[in-house]
Amino acid sequence: MTVATWITVSRLLVIPFFLYVVSHPDGGDRWLALALFLLAALTDWLDGYVARRFNQVTDLGKFLDPLVDKLLIFAPLLVFIEWGLLPAWGVFLVLTRELTIAGWRVNQPNISGANLWGKAKTVSQIVAISLLLAPLPEPWPRVGVISFWAAVALTLISGVIYLLPPGKTEPDSLSQT
Repeated sequence: MTVATWITVSRLLVIPFFLYVVSHPDGGDRWLALALFLLAALTDWLDGYVARRFNQVTDLGKFLDPLVDKLLIFAPLLVFIEWGLLPAWGVFLVLTRELTIAGWRVNQPNISGANLWGKAKTVSQIVAISLLLAPLPEPWPRVGVISFWAAVALTLISGVIYLLPPGKTEPDSLSQT
């Protein structure tokens, strides 16, 4: 395995520690959970950088990276359902998109990396989760919920764009009737 792939695996190893910390949340534990989550999220950028910079892009990495990203995102979203911060159906929409795209990607002859929409979706999810994890006073919890719904919208839009045939998202093909 490459260094980039090991970095991806390290992100996976943070998830059980994160879940342990949030199992008894108080103010301090939520800050620690936020720090763990953001550290793991940073490794998403780091593994991509290392893979490209040191020519370590592999099919295994292209498969594992989005899978681990999904697990990192779903862990706090499931916690937020348990805490009563988010409705299960909203998280279900995200889960449905992620599983659909994961299944679609597995059936592709060449595994492609994330496109701009997928990266924007991931950033929006990280922002929303960070706002919901942080034990901040009002109006921040409300801003976190609004950010979650914006992330859901971007998640669904990016999923539709992923499934469109090649060329359908280019400006020229969209403007033709």
